Amino acid sequence: MNQPRTPDLMSLLRQLLALLVLVASGLIAPAAQAQTMGRDFDHNRTGFVLSGAHARERCESCHVNGVFKGTPRDCQTCHTSGSRLARNNTVKSANHIPTTAPCQTCHTSQTFNGARFSHAGVARGSCATCHNTRNAPGKPTSHIATTASCDTCHRTTGWLPATGTDHSTFTAATNCASCHNGSSATGKTARHIATGSLNCTSCHTTRGWLPSTWNHSQMAVTNTCSTCHNGNNASGKSANHLVTTAQCDTCHKSTASWTASTKVDHGTFSAATNCASCHNGSTATGKTARHITTGTLNCTSCHTTASWLPSSWNHSQMVVANTCSSCHNGNNASGKSANHLVTTAQCDTCHKSTTSWAANTAVNHSTFTTATNCTTCHNGSGATGKPMTHIPVAATNCIACHTTTGWKPHRFTHTQVVVANQCGTCHNGSYPPADGRPATHPPYQSLTGVVIPNCDTCHKAGFVSWTPARLHASITVTAQCATCHIAVKPNTGVHVGVTGNCESCHRSTASWASATFAHSPANAVGTGTCDTCHNGVQAKGKPPGTHIPVPVGTAKCDSCHRSQTSFATAVTMNHTVVATATCKSCHSGAYVSQGIVGALGKPTNHIPEATQLLNGAAMDCKSCHTGTTAWTTVRMNHNGTMGNGAGWCKACHQTGTAFLGNMEKKSLTHERSSPVPTDCSMSGCHRPLGNTGSTYTNWD
Repeated sequence: MNQPRTPDLMSLLRQLLALLVLVASGLIAPAAQAQTMGRDFDHNRTGFVLSGAHARERCESCHVNGVFKGTPRDCQTCHTSGSRLARNNTVKSANHIPTTAPCQTCHTSQTFNGARFSHAGVARGSCATCHNTRNAPGKPTSHIATTASCDTCHRTTGWLPATGTDHSTFTAATNCASCHNGSSATGKTARHIATGSLNCTSCHTTRGWLPSTWNHSQMAVTNTCSTCHNGNNASGKSANHLVTTAQCDTCHKSTASWTASTKVDHGTFSAATNCASCHNGSTATGKTARHITTGTLNCTSCHTTASWLPSSWNHSQMVVANTCSSCHNGNNASGKSANHLVTTAQCDTCHKSTTSWAANTAVNHSTFTTATNCTTCHNGSGATGKPMTHIPVAATNCIACHTTTGWKPHRFTHTQVVVANQCGTCHNGSYPPADGRPATHPPYQSLTGVVIPNCDTCHKAGFVSWTPARLHASITVTAQCATCHIAVKPNTGVHVGVTGNCESCHRSTASWASATFAHSPANAVGTGTCDTCHNGVQAKGKPPGTHIPVPVGTAKCDSCHRSQTSFATAVTMNHTVVATATCKSCHSGAYVSQGIVGALGKPTNHIPEATQLLNGAAMDCKSCHTGTTAWTTVRMNHNGTMGNGAGWCKACHQTGTAFLGNMEKKSLTHERSSPVPTDCSMSGCHRPLGNTGSTYTNWD
């Protein structure tokens, strides 16, 4: 057998030498050698600090084939898909957000997860470029429907809380619940009142859920109160509320307050209703501690459902005979007064009325006679006595005038005591109702030679009335009228200065009206002194409402009335004394009954100056009528009327009008029919607005 060929020693040496040269030159660094060298090598000196995941990697993960020089330091060379050095490294995924920023901008060497992206420099409105659910979290399926950019509501520090939703364009027609459904945005809580399909904006604003503007007007709530007012969704019945299944608004009539306008419906309550089941002092107002004892009597026996007071208690609701003091003890009900007669008898022994202590009070006076001394009780202490103003009756017993049923009416007839020629003993003003002389009583005591000893000298009609009293029929008085009558003479111009001698005009003591007045020369017609007396107070004056209005102080009665026998005779209207007044103040149709024909007003066919002439309502009759003797003294005054709206010509000058006057009349279309003119005076027609004729004097 042939021996294997021994390798050429020189050939082996050459190969070994070449290997050493490569190693020495750094072109070959065996893996074991490189890894061994890394244990003592300070990698920081290369400028690339090994931290995080890089510190745990083997050298050859980056230094491929032992090549150190030229190893890249940027992240993307190794962490980009398809790169020569990517190999099994984590690379930027296909759904990575679009960016050209270096990896270390967001990632650390610890892990790619938990990247911290800085949104600085990101243009507003471009959020969806990344936040599209593929590259970065986008809107969840429960997100409110919107096309607005994320940064409209969200901040870069966190999705929540989201703020700044623009509600400015929202109206009552906006369906708030499309977002505020508890999923997309805050919705109604479980305790929210039931509102059906009512929109949020009916009660809430876009600035905040609270305060709410709910006021019960947003939806029909009648007879549905307990739907909300159940103690959970809204306040319900208090613990001491009366027991009822009725809806709240049966009694509570106000939606602003439980207590305002609260009125329990007692409409169906009857005498059989047990009021105390509610009115027990706890659930509702009950009987007070001072309430009279009523046993099992129901409240409705005395009280109404409208109010506790006034009570209709009239002692008929229960048996009260001979039991008065059980209530009338001064505590539960009024008791005996301090000056009550001393007695232990029950109240109804004497007091026979249940409506008044005084009414039908029947102390048993049946055995009393004229010999009974009434003042034994009726002394002002034990029982009512005579007041200080009682007429003086000496020892006359009460029963002479009063009955045992009441002090009034008394039956004093002036026969119980001697009264003849003694009237003044009582009738001096000190013992009402025995009245004395009034302040206006004639001062008869001042008459000379007349003796009137007492009231009954003149007052002879009996004791029922002072009138009729006849002084002049009882005594003779002559030439002393002023003694009594001067103080009561009327305050009139006729009586000014009169200090006596009434009888010079008044010839009878039976009536003042029989006086005969003679006008003095100082008051003759033409003196202008009539209204000194004839002013409606001292003497007959102008009849109110029908006399023409004349200027005060200027026009005197005798300016027109020339006779002192009667106002109606010798009357001639004098316009000179009313020159300062307007014609219309008299000639208005309101004073046609004065004098012979009265102050005539405008006839019905007078031209309508008030409505058709410029400022015609302010014109007076004398604007056109220049004389006071006849209306026909007239010259038309157009008062500056321009026509065609600034007053109207056609109102009087159009064919068919029938007003007084000799004005020329034509139809509006007498010159042209198209277009139809609107008035006589207008552009292209008659002056003053047109250019034809002369203003107010001729048409052409």
